[in-house]
Amino acid sequence: MDNEQPHQELVKCVVVGDTAVGKTRLICARACNSKLDISQVLTTHVPTVWAIDQYRMRKDVLERSCEVVDKVSVSLRLWDTFGDHEKDRRFAYGRSDVVLLCFSIANPISLRNCKAVWYPEIRKFCPTTPIVLVACKNDLRYMYRDEKFLKMWRERSPFFRPLRESDILTPEQGRSVASEINAPYYESSAFTHFGVNEVFENVIRIALIARRQQRFWMTNLKPVQSAMLQKPFCPPRPNPPKVIVPPSSFEDHMLTLLNSEAFTDTIMILGNSEFALHKIILSAASSLMYTLFMQEIANNNEATISSSSVMLARSASDSSISSSVDNSSSGNFNADTELLISKDAEYRQCQPSLFQCAYFKTALWSLSSTGGSRNNNNNLIGSVAKRFASCANFKDNQLRRESIEKTTIQRPIQHPLFQMVSSESCANGEQYRKKSSTSAQQTVLSLSQLITKDALKQCLHFMYTGCIEQMDVPLCELLDAAELFQLDELVAVLKHIEINQLTLQEYFEEKNYENKYIKGLQSRLKNLLLQNLFADVCFQFDDGVCFAHKPMLMARCDMMEAMFKGYFRESSAKVVQFPGVSSETFRQFLHYIYSDELDNNVNANTCLNLLELANRLCLPHLVSLIENKVIKELDELSADGIDITEHALKLLEPCQMHNADQLAEWCLYQITIHYKEISHKNMKLLRSLHPENQAYLNRNRWPPVWYLKELDYYERCVREKLLQKKGVKRHRNTGCLCFSGKSKRKDRIDF
Repeated sequence: MDNEQPHQELVKCVVVGDTAVGKTRLICARACNSKLDISQVLTTHVPTVWAIDQYRMRKDVLERSCEVVDKVSVSLRLWDTFGDHEKDRRFAYGRSDVVLLCFSIANPISLRNCKAVWYPEIRKFCPTTPIVLVACKNDLRYMYRDEKFLKMWRERSPFFRPLRESDILTPEQGRSVASEINAPYYESSAFTHFGVNEVFENVIRIALIARRQQRFWMTNLKPVQSAMLQKPFCPPRPNPPKVIVPPSSFEDHMLTLLNSEAFTDTIMILGNSEFALHKIILSAASSLMYTLFMQEIANNNEATISSSSVMLARSASDSSISSSVDNSSSGNFNADTELLISKDAEYRQCQPSLFQCAYFKTALWSLSSTGGSRNNNNNLIGSVAKRFASCANFKDNQLRRESIEKTTIQRPIQHPLFQMVSSESCANGEQYRKKSSTSAQQTVLSLSQLITKDALKQCLHFMYTGCIEQMDVPLCELLDAAELFQLDELVAVLKHIEINQLTLQEYFEEKNYENKYIKGLQSRLKNLLLQNLFADVCFQFDDGVCFAHKPMLMARCDMMEAMFKGYFRESSAKVVQFPGVSSETFRQFLHYIYSDELDNNVNANTCLNLLELANRLCLPHLVSLIENKVIKELDELSADGIDITEHALKLLEPCQMHNADQLAEWCLYQITIHYKEISHKNMKLLRSLHPENQAYLNRNRWPPVWYLKELDYYERCVREKLLQKKGVKRHRNTGCLCFSGKSKRKDRIDF
């Protein structure tokens, strides 16, 4: 063969090793230039049944076998063999130039067999042939934790046993065996193509150097260099975890609120039909309803102030009642509230509602704005409650009859939509209670016949959800009803449908339909919350109070619904104690409840209090919104070159405690990829973590420990090789000037 092609060197390489260690994959990756995906890697292993010279069977493979290494043209012939130990492979070893001994890094037994079984066999048939030890399946060092990889394994085999960390061999173990058999050590992966070309280039160099030592007269082999060192394989940087924010359920919550009729304070009557509704939603949806309810508040305040002045004058003249009130408990608002709630039903009919009285409203709102201390707040609220208790304990039958007569106040209104507006107390309003609790004071709106029942239903459905439920309502009736209610968004939608000659179903079921009305509704609800309008519950904290609306809280939070609908004290209390939470944190919570968005003040430094409250009230959507915002903020800081590892260390364990799993996973990711820097800068914070977190970080740190050791070994070997070359040059320059250039150095193989 040498005579046929004197310009080309033929190198025969025999590949041996245990079954299923990756010999055939390695040969195909080099000879056929094949790249595999995960599905191909996980295919069932087909063992090689005979020694095969792939180049004699396929011409395209034969063409790829030609390669130029160190200016020497080489034709590499690869022989694949079977892995059974008992079979005879002597014909495959014949005239071999180099033997490639393979093992799998995920199979420790295959490495032991390299020394115990394969090395004696090779030396039996090839006493002087150089050996190269190759670790296959290098990618399993990091892929054994990959969820996609493990999932595909489970799908393909029901008896799949996941790889354990103890099964993975380190480069030090492979190099130790290589030094015992006096062979260079390389690693490769047919999946990532790491080391494939590098392995076979060095195999060719080793074979040519061995041939040059035997045939010293071959001048074409002089340029061949010694085998190169292999740079260690660094696992790819793990991908950052994805933050998944579940879709908003605000529209569903509003629809549930409409259907459940919880804590309704408005009744609409059209013919024989009654609809229990909520002022907060109607005011945010319609400018007409907002104007109507604001006028009602103004009228009620005037009537309440005049009646309260009369009652205060009467109570001042009754010394026995005032003295009994003065001797009551001072400053304990909870006791006073329970006293007011436990009064006889007849007294409660006569007693004005605490939240309708202008004096009590002014006291509470001033308290929320000043934000005084807890003791001062309790004293102020308690004094106000005692004054109203004294007003409620009058015994004048004439005044009682007058109060009962005033529980129902009717007045006409000059608007074509309404016939009459009346305010009724809970005693008269209980007849409208259907499915759930009803507020103590009801506003009854009698509608005219200008609007049909179906059109009214669809308008109310649109006010709550921004969509139309019944698609077969005549468009003209719905348009008239929307104009009467002054629903500008619905009027614009209906006119668009009318102009484009569409149907309601075609418009609302369109894929690109965006419910812009809900955004406006949320904004207006937030404004009503800031103005403390139509509030029916007050939350007291250590540093202040917050007003809210029970219907919104019950619709958006299951914990609040259970608290207000159950047999708890809070279900009937006007002031709810909320320990362990600041008023600012609860205000951020209310901002989410009403607008379905996060407050702008929530950031990486202030998110933990809101996370704790969201977890306490079982609001996973709020938790995911906080996680998404904090991660985006910290990613932007990291992109600007700001160190965020300290934030990750401080957020990790509180997030794990409050079930913010996505943010905790992101913090772990940031710590693992910056573990080396953190160990130098924030070692104290790192050691303060829980032992389980420390174990996880040590196990998943990037780059891994074994890579850092390999990199250190590689750099040390490179330095030694450079020093060795410098020493050889100095040695060549010494001695006699005439013979210094003629000194020959024996070629050797550097591994």
